[in-house]
Amino acid sequence: MKYSSEVQSMCPLTKGAYHGPAPIPQEGKWTQVKEIKDVSGLTHGIGWCAPQQGTCKLTLNVKEGIIQEALVETIGCSGMTHSAAMASEILVGKTILEALNTDLVCDAINTAMRELFLQIVYGRTQTAFSEDGLPIGAGLEDLGKGLRSQVGTTYATLEKGPRYLELAEGYITKVAVDKDGAIIGYKFVHLGKMMEMIAGGMDANEALTKASGQYGRVDDAEKLIDPRKE
Repeated sequence: MKYSSEVQSMCPLTKGAYHGPAPIPQEGKWTQVKEIKDVSGLTHGIGWCAPQQGTCKLTLNVKEGIIQEALVETIGCSGMTHSAAMASEILVGKTILEALNTDLVCDAINTAMRELFLQIVYGRTQTAFSEDGLPIGAGLEDLGKGLRSQVGTTYATLEKGPRYLELAEGYITKVAVDKDGAIIGYKFVHLGKMMEMIAGGMDANEALTKASGQYGRVDDAEKLIDPRKE
């Protein structure tokens, strides 16, 4: 290590007391994080690309500095889905520092990784005060039955008004409107559940019926419309 002549000519002084870094909350404990292996936690974060065409929600479960579980959810850009597939393979097994400095194919996913890194190393994880954190697999449980992301897709024009296309309950098949033309409910089908039933051997039409439901005052509707055609 090289020192400038000015530093070399200085007289040495004793450094004061060193108390280490401030402890951060991690999985129900207060931890002084000095190395990557000292870091644990499960948390979520979002990222966006430069043109802000799409976004990514990233969930990581980190144990002793190593990413043990990764859930990558993307929306808004067709290329991001392929990037997400690669990112899920790339992330697991890496330390969070390695992952921060890894090209995760898509800018939105890279940005989400940056945001998660900040949360994790500052003790701002979802499991900061949960004893022993959450087991591997907790990220997958966020998707619920059918293992599908929570998606909300709605559209509207000033001339023709709103159209509900997909909400948390599922894919919208019919929108219920009252006599004034206002939306008062909708019918939906949970595609994840339907595909599970079909994969289990159930007839597709029966699976469609069983996976369908409604929300709101559908029974009071003046009429039902197809939000994709009417």
